[in-house]
Amino acid sequence: MTKIFSLLDSPIGELLLTGDGRSVTGIWMQSHRGEWKRTKEWLRDDRAFAVTRAQLTEYFAGERLTFELSLAAEGTGFQRKVWTELCAIPYGETISYGELARRIGQPTAARAVGLANGSNPLPIVVPCHRVIGADGSLTGFGGGIERKRWLLAHEARYSKATQDLFS
Repeated sequence: MTKIFSLLDSPIGELLLTGDGRSVTGIWMQSHRGEWKRTKEWLRDDRAFAVTRAQLTEYFAGERLTFELSLAAEGTGFQRKVWTELCAIPYGETISYGELARRIGQPTAARAVGLANGSNPLPIVVPCHRVIGADGSLTGFGGGIERKRWLLAHEARYSKATQDLFS
């Protein structure tokens, strides 16, 4: 099966989008932990990622709060459970790893949740950046703490603007 990719410039650096022609399988940042390895079977196809590129561009412009994409992340059942729950964290809000563990029904699994969170191959779209330490600290993010800080500030800015529109 042919594997495809696209590159997208963003305010947090170039993003590498990967997919199988039907679904997005990965979003990788420069200097991302667990870097993607391109081999000869990978082909660049920006058109196949037109919807993904448009939605990410809208997100970075503050025009999109949620994503409507076909995703196909590979992971264990536990990881997929964590990733699904990440998508339930509202735009502009954060929760702790412990809270995320409680939400999936495993309140003593905060460390395992942290590992699953760190293994998320679809950051931004599956918003792992919205999970923070119990003390409010910005702990762990595959793309680096500075990118996590930027994403949270971006969402806080546009979340507040959206709230002001409807107040």
